[in-house]
Amino acid sequence: MTSQNNAKPGAKCSRRDFLERSGAALATSTFATRSALAAYTPPNKVRIGVVGGGFGCSFQWHLHPDCRVVAVSDLLPERRERLVKTYGCDKVYNSLAELVKDKDIDAVAIFTDGPLHVEHVADAMKHGKHVISAVPAAYGTMEQAEMLADTVKKYGLTYMMAETSYFQQKTISVRQFQEEGKFGEIFYCESEYQHDGLESMFFDKDGKRTWRYGMAPMHYPTHCTAHLISVTGERLTEVVCHGWGDDSPILKDNVYHNPFWTGSAMFRTDRGHGFRVNVWWKGAHRGCERAQWIGTQMSFYSPHPNGYGAVIIRKGNQTEKDDAGFVRNLPEFEEYRQPEWWKTDMLPEPLRIETGHEGSHTFLTHEFIESLTQGRRPKVDVYEALAYTVPGIIAHQSALQEGALLKIPQFERPE
Repeated sequence: MTSQNNAKPGAKCSRRDFLERSGAALATSTFATRSALAAYTPPNKVRIGVVGGGFGCSFQWHLHPDCRVVAVSDLLPERRERLVKTYGCDKVYNSLAELVKDKDIDAVAIFTDGPLHVEHVADAMKHGKHVISAVPAAYGTMEQAEMLADTVKKYGLTYMMAETSYFQQKTISVRQFQEEGKFGEIFYCESEYQHDGLESMFFDKDGKRTWRYGMAPMHYPTHCTAHLISVTGERLTEVVCHGWGDDSPILKDNVYHNPFWTGSAMFRTDRGHGFRVNVWWKGAHRGCERAQWIGTQMSFYSPHPNGYGAVIIRKGNQTEKDDAGFVRNLPEFEEYRQPEWWKTDMLPEPLRIETGHEGSHTFLTHEFIESLTQGRRPKVDVYEALAYTVPGIIAHQSALQEGALLKIPQFERPE
């Protein structure tokens, strides 16, 4: 994914400067005006512009019956061409700044560099566009998180974060188990995002550093935090985190001043539960995005990269003796065959195709479009997105302070 302006990833601006740049008054476009009305009349088809010819090509806007791709954009010609081929769209802009001025566009899908997401959301909303953005919602600082919340509140338009873990097939199953009360109480959860070899994404084809160069693991937490928050609805309130790094030049010379390859955090939730999160960029481990949810009556272990499939453990009525002769409960063990939810009527028929990130992309496509056509809040709105993102920002601060216990700021959704 490429930058859409000349701002450096490490550059800072004040919250006031940011909001003044994004516009002093509410945008007067058709959609911005509608958002302030009690009665919302959705468009017949959402006219979307897609920005970012990398990850942005992996969604199905052109297949959704209530959506039409009317324009695409990327700074690089070869990525613009890829967008054109993917979406069959012949209206092409050289930058996001040009695309958002198009009055024929209702919404913008932003798949640009992580540190620029908030700025790009503001630019799109200033021009009256609804937005779906790649993760993370805000990058690295509480100032960015506050800017995003202020921007969405100011313009009153729809914002959604495209968090894949929300719609992974296993997470859909676990959310169903939770709604049916099968877990009893989920009192503990673990989630792991392991991605050794990320250095291959630190440089572009010309050998220049990308925004990912030296990125802090805990600044990319949402693939993990969504595993618990999207299931139980609880919020993460405090954290202790430890980071590990080595003598790599990458960790000594990056715009983030990040010294860590890995981050291991223990969170406390507002319900007094424990939640361990590992985000690791290096180590002798196999890559995964997995979790395990431990309950009083049932637990669910998602597939492990070392070969173990999905498993359900249920509290049993029988007992056994351990090797020391002590009596313990004998749980019931069951292999779980994962349903392919993307094949069901949870999606419109044209979107029932297998996609990346465990079939989540078509669900993200549908959720955003349906939220607009129905005039409702998307499942991963700005407050949900910040609940996934902000804990990682604070966790990294804890790691920099050698594991200090830190409180996590909360962004409350207005009733």
